[in-house]
Amino acid sequence: MKTLISPSPPSSSSSSTSLLSLRKARGLSPFLITLLAFIVFVVTLYGEDFTCLLGQLDFYSQDDVAPAGPSPRGGGTEAAFAVGKRPEGCDYFSGRWVWDESTRPLYQESECPYIQPQLTCQERGRPDKDYQFWRWQPHGCDLPSFNATLMLETLRGKRMMYVGDSLNRGQFTSMVCLLHRLIPSSSAKSMQTSGSLTVFTAKDYNATVEFYWAPFLLESNSDDAVVHRISDRVVRRGSINVHGRHWKGADVVVFNTYLWWMTGLTMKVLQGGSFDGEEKEVVEVTTEDAYGMAMRSMMRWARKNMDPRTTRVFFTSMSPTHGKSGDWGGEPGRNCYNETAPINNATYWGSDSRRSIMRVIGEEFGKSKYPVTFLNITQLSNYRKDAHTSIYKKQWNPLTAEQLADPASYADCVHWCLPGLQDTWNELLFAKLFYP
Repeated sequence: MKTLISPSPPSSSSSSTSLLSLRKARGLSPFLITLLAFIVFVVTLYGEDFTCLLGQLDFYSQDDVAPAGPSPRGGGTEAAFAVGKRPEGCDYFSGRWVWDESTRPLYQESECPYIQPQLTCQERGRPDKDYQFWRWQPHGCDLPSFNATLMLETLRGKRMMYVGDSLNRGQFTSMVCLLHRLIPSSSAKSMQTSGSLTVFTAKDYNATVEFYWAPFLLESNSDDAVVHRISDRVVRRGSINVHGRHWKGADVVVFNTYLWWMTGLTMKVLQGGSFDGEEKEVVEVTTEDAYGMAMRSMMRWARKNMDPRTTRVFFTSMSPTHGKSGDWGGEPGRNCYNETAPINNATYWGSDSRRSIMRVIGEEFGKSKYPVTFLNITQLSNYRKDAHTSIYKKQWNPLTAEQLADPASYADCVHWCLPGLQDTWNELLFAKLFYP
């Protein structure tokens, strides 16, 4: 609850003095003097109520947005979990991909039993492993090495939660793979799924790493964790707490939402009634406006439920796709299929990545009152046309003869092989968590 401190109402003597001054003022009509006297009387009698009301209005208006960037706590207070500082002038997200056979990959696909069959590219027949050996190198500084021991000790007695869509589930799975090797005994760790929630438990640490399926963050008609392939997608305005009640108590939360909004230029928003009901109020707004609504709701939830002195909130930017090979000078009409090397063009930005969404994120986070840490993985991932699962994943439906004759027609250029790119996302998360 926010305590509102109001100034003391003016005393009766000061009110009398004000009235006397009014009487002495030149050119004021009797009506105007009477009106001003009445205003002074009302302020004297109800001044505290007015001040309190205005304070409440300010409080709720601030709740509409919440922040990225430096913490507003001031006083030099370190961010929660920080053990050091980022080198001056170092931007972890600006750099290049370098070949590194000495430290990559960070684990083997066969060593991590928790990778979903949609992401096990080697098991599904991918002939090359080159995508596993690229390391992100920031310009002018180095990315801190991922320290699984530090991460697990920090999470002792705590909850870390990834919230979002299947791309965030991939990042969650990457984190589990990075940590589970430190727990050799199978009886000391477990992975369980119930509805929208998947929980990896490190029992000796009393720690959990969790994933919660909420592709829009807001309530939607695509919230079933298994059956959610709905073309006519609708989100409910002001519904963050439908899912948010399951996030309460987490110590580190990593949000993402992007791909599911990309169904066109507009988005349907439910303002009244139920998704399946006959009587409902649905409005259609631009995708950018709907996305901004979700950002404000997310930041409002964080502000109300996360204590910045003891917890951290992250937001992962949009994960790019590589569905148009013409973007990088490849054969027209193709995609990520058979791509085995990153894009070597520092200014590359794929046509599938909507800059307008990045602008919305920038605008909403720029108004922020709460310290959300932004993981800007979009540009560095834009270079990685080689890292997608492509055709090397479990196919849930039998492939047709036409598809088999043209593998590019069913290549998945959205999701990423593990180990691979999403391990870098978690290295960046590690860096921003411990060296903000």
